[in-house]
Amino acid sequence: MAELRNFETRSQTGAMIDEGLRAYMLKVYNLMAIGIAITGVAAYGLFSMATVTDASGNLGLTSLGATLYTSPLRWVVIFAPLALVFYLSFRVHKMSVSAAQTTFWVYAALMGASLSSLMLIYTGESIVQTFFVTAASFGALSLYGYTTKRDLSAMGSFMVMGLFGLIIASLVNIFLQSSGLQWAISVLGVVIFAGLTAWDTQKIKEMYYEGDGAEVAGRKAIMGALTLYLDFVNLFVFLLRFMGNSRN
Repeated sequence: MAELRNFETRSQTGAMIDEGLRAYMLKVYNLMAIGIAITGVAAYGLFSMATVTDASGNLGLTSLGATLYTSPLRWVVIFAPLALVFYLSFRVHKMSVSAAQTTFWVYAALMGASLSSLMLIYTGESIVQTFFVTAASFGALSLYGYTTKRDLSAMGSFMVMGLFGLIIASLVNIFLQSSGLQWAISVLGVVIFAGLTAWDTQKIKEMYYEGDGAEVAGRKAIMGALTLYLDFVNLFVFLLRFMGNSRN
């Protein structure tokens, strides 16, 4: 009888943990999805205000577009998201959940402003197509990371080292302007962020602890959402270099 009670207690505890884990991961994915939606809306809204199309269908810049994309202000637009993501990463443990979430939304909007310049390069149809391919790929990779029993730590560490190499190669190619190196960087970028998506999902799952208070769990969910958001955005950008059709 005592063994039966112990078994029932363990079963109830396991069910509670599973339910809590599902709720935690659902919150992570919901926050990430909202961030991506904010980025998309910000990118399209800014692009619409920054460009104008003439009777022949040629795309031109408004005064706002010239300021954002051709003046020194463009460097602020490019690097502002980077500065904010570092701020959020280092300060999140001292911030309230609402402040951290608001900072994440602001970061997502700034990222949208930064990515809006891609719409000057690629057609809208190819951007939408690439987005759906990215969403399907991300979903499959994240599901694998969530369900696999295999420890992905070794693969993740390798991908992180590859990420540093990718950053260095990208900086070098700013000066070399090599199309071959750019192609190799794009290939590596897709592979690296595909692997990071699976590994990060597993890490976020393992971060869950049923004893966490609401504040700690909330901050963990926001950082998890930010991590997966960055994986999604980078995977999208690198895939776009392959699938995107350039404007005439």
